[in-house]
Amino acid sequence: MSEQLMKNKRGIVMGVANEASIAWAIAKMLHSEGAQMAFTYPNDAIRKRIESLASTINSDSPIIKCDVAQDGDIANAFAEVHKQFCAIDFVLHAIAFSDRSQLTGRYINTTRENFLNTMNISCFSLTDICKEACTIMPCGGSILTLTYLGSNRVIPHYNVMGVAKAALESSVRYLAADLGPQNIRVNAISAGTMRTAASSGIGDFHYIMHWNKNNSPLRRNISADEIGKSGLYMLSDLSSGVTGDIHYVDCGYNIIGMKAVEASDIVIER
Repeated sequence: MSEQLMKNKRGIVMGVANEASIAWAIAKMLHSEGAQMAFTYPNDAIRKRIESLASTINSDSPIIKCDVAQDGDIANAFAEVHKQFCAIDFVLHAIAFSDRSQLTGRYINTTRENFLNTMNISCFSLTDICKEACTIMPCGGSILTLTYLGSNRVIPHYNVMGVAKAALESSVRYLAADLGPQNIRVNAISAGTMRTAASSGIGDFHYIMHWNKNNSPLRRNISADEIGKSGLYMLSDLSSGVTGDIHYVDCGYNIIGMKAVEASDIVIER
């Protein structure tokens, strides 16, 4: 039997909401390869879910409070991780938020308040997290975030989240340049459509799921397990030469320019 990819590796997973989260799919794959993880939560409701999930893989996983919108929470969380692990090898950033009521209709109607809040939580949090993480990664490591095709294509009802993800992807490149000399890699996975807590807030998601299935080169949607395996690749030494990359895991949908000839039209009942 080959040695586990993440044996003796420690890290922090930020953004698990429930068992359908992409972050949880990646966390399970990391655990299966020997990783030790701390998990963060933004509020008590999510803390209970994470405690329940974490107990299924490791009863000793630290569960740490971190609301990225609150001043000082990120620094406090990484101080606690430092206390628990001394040093870390990886960070998974799977944090995003926007007012669900503004993910319908037109982007032009986004309020200033929601724009700033969306950018703060969904984009700037990665920069703040990298600033803290690099201080406890003395041997280098890997930092991974999650994005979506709405960053560079107009996706119905994605609105301000698309703008935030575009900024997030640009941040990945700048952070990769900043942290490269410390042997810290920064990358993103652009995940295809799948049912998660986050996707439930996107209007007409049923339509989007079917459109992607009918038009992607593989003629299906991505699975949580497939994203989990790609996350493992990005956070392990297998991707030691990769940084500043936006890695698409979407059954190839990102390369498509128009509807497949044989794809049937999809009728959405409203």
